[in-house]
Amino acid sequence: MKSGKMKTILYWITTLFGPASFVIGGFLFVSHGDQQVAVMNQLGYPIYIATILGVWKLLGVIAIVIPRFPRLKEWAYAGFFFDLTGAAASHAFSGDGISLIAQPLVFLALVIASWALRPPSRKLMAR
Repeated sequence: MKSGKMKTILYWITTLFGPASFVIGGFLFVSHGDQQVAVMNQLGYPIYIATILGVWKLLGVIAIVIPRFPRLKEWAYAGFFFDLTGAAASHAFSGDGISLIAQPLVFLALVIASWALRPPSRKLMAR
């Protein structure tokens, strides 16, 4: 298999398991799923933060999967980076165990891989 084709396949795999997986989380945050409400309460965040995060997650997924708009994609990837590092830090500062701290970092690795593997048509080119 050619290198370019393999890179494209890896891009879509990491995008589906990383950024695109935010569809589920975004929906559960917006709809205030039981687990999301419990986590927000345990971390000490008001529930309305779940709505804000959920909307941002859904918009970020749309920005990453639609064609064109490379600047918007950069912002979406940055938003996912801040969301996931913030989640890991929140779990760490609240005294949660290593498994809860590591979960968002695993998704972060997928998001970073998706960003690094994205095709030229999805990159912001230098002028």
